[in-house]
Amino acid sequence: MGDRGAGQESLRKIITTLAVKNEEIQNFIYSLKQMVQNVEANSARAQQDLEAEFQSLYALLDELKEDMVMKIKQERASRTYELQAAKQIKDSVTMAPAFRLSLKAKVSDNMSNLMVDFAQERRLLQALAFLPVPSAPEIDLEESLVADNCVTLAWRMPDEDSKIDHYVLEYRRTNFEGPPRAKEDQPWMVIEGIKGTEYTLTGLRFDMKYMNFRVRACNKAVAGDFSEPVTLETKAFVFRLDASTCHQNLRVEEMSVEWDATGGKLQDVKAREKDGKGRTASPANSPARVVQSPKRMSLGRGGRDRFTAESYTVLGDTLIDGDEHYWEVRYDRDSKAFGVGVAYRSLGKFDQLGKTPASWCLHLNNWLQVSFSAKHNNKAKALDVPVPDCIGVHCNFHEGFLSFYNARTKQLLHTFKTKFSQPVLPAFMVWCGSFQVTSGLQVPSAVRCLQKRNSTASSSSLP
Repeated sequence: MGDRGAGQESLRKIITTLAVKNEEIQNFIYSLKQMVQNVEANSARAQQDLEAEFQSLYALLDELKEDMVMKIKQERASRTYELQAAKQIKDSVTMAPAFRLSLKAKVSDNMSNLMVDFAQERRLLQALAFLPVPSAPEIDLEESLVADNCVTLAWRMPDEDSKIDHYVLEYRRTNFEGPPRAKEDQPWMVIEGIKGTEYTLTGLRFDMKYMNFRVRACNKAVAGDFSEPVTLETKAFVFRLDASTCHQNLRVEEMSVEWDATGGKLQDVKAREKDGKGRTASPANSPARVVQSPKRMSLGRGGRDRFTAESYTVLGDTLIDGDEHYWEVRYDRDSKAFGVGVAYRSLGKFDQLGKTPASWCLHLNNWLQVSFSAKHNNKAKALDVPVPDCIGVHCNFHEGFLSFYNARTKQLLHTFKTKFSQPVLPAFMVWCGSFQVTSGLQVPSAVRCLQKRNSTASSSSLP
């Protein structure tokens, strides 16, 4: 039995290796086909461009020829007129002035001043050759940087080339480490007209694990080959909202949430009317439930009930069990109540954020009396800071920090110092309002610095 199991394992490894090698071969064949198509297209385009350049040169020579021929004709007419006038002198000459008359013509019949020497131009045309194609640049990984949802890419040319006019940078997102694959779902994004050998992409969302980059040099006439592509890791916290367990009165669409007073009742009525047979739509197809994106991972909460009663809560679908993570949420200022923070997976379906030991949050109340406070374990600490419309959340799981920031100015709003006993989830609540979450963000450098500087002074006194 042991030998048989070892043989099966060996066979499985061989099959896996062959499958990987087969994918590599398929990618290589696809790449060759693309190259053949590119050769045909690029050669046809090069021939068209060459013919256009020669036609332009012909047109310029024809224009110069016409201009010079016109000058010769004008000069001939002018001299002919002068000589014809001289012939008429015998009709007006008397004996007296004849002795003083000059019999030398005022103009010459020599037209050598209108001759053109094309020797230099002919030598230039005979030396005419194709403009050299720029070499492929080399991307400098040591000088490239990924930070603050920005990517700075640096490159250099292998040889000095004074004819380079600009560079073209292309990038795309991927979940595959290593050299870029020939076939990818994500398209290459193009940035043209880069004058230097460094470029920074800003304001990115890292919703995939890696990014591929390549760059090529261009002169006035032609673009060179792309550099060897490189892959950079774009590590960030990516999550979705768990629409399957949110409160029935919350309508979730991707990363946006809106409170709906009708809840699932009105939607169920509309669903029955649309069905046309009087059957109630199944819960999975009810408009009150949001159909999740195919890319969204299931949380696997073991059939947990929805949040209910006054717990207008929705959680993220990705557990935080280590490292540090950051995300932002923008809420509607007209919301009567809003909360953002983290919660244990075990948060009860009736539990409101901040009112049990299983959750920590910042809470804004715009109903009756306005208040802005930090809440945990049913204890609240009033915050004497301006209330921003966009809040950044920084969770350092191992060090036990949960900090909230003004996402625009990076002003620290509050920090909980605790020891998480189990993984946590991003948590949100809203009543009579709406909010939108942004994930795929790296921890900003300013936030890291502020945490180190202010963690002790700003730590919460709440247990």
